[in-house]
Amino acid sequence: MNAYQQKWLEIMQNANLPGWKVKALDNDIYIDMPSVTDLKIIRDNLPETLAAMSLDIDIPVSRLKFIFHNGFEKFEYILNPDSTDLSEA
Repeated sequence: MNAYQQKWLEIMQNANLPGWKVKALDNDIYIDMPSVTDLKIIRDNLPETLAAMSLDIDIPVSRLKFIFHNGFEKFEYILNPDSTDLSEA
């Protein structure tokens, strides 16, 4: 686990999100949310939310994939995509 991933784990685990389980999954962060969570709302607001949460991060950034799952659906969001991610888009 790299320092950037570890910092995001700490931020997400301390965000006071009831029912959310946040854990490392290889080089990614897996977030399991309650089944009533509306993933569309999470997905629509995620870039701004992560930007606000990242203001206190003062270590070098690296690629990090967040995997959000609510028991029925899932989506992935890549923060700081690398050239491989951008060529797949």
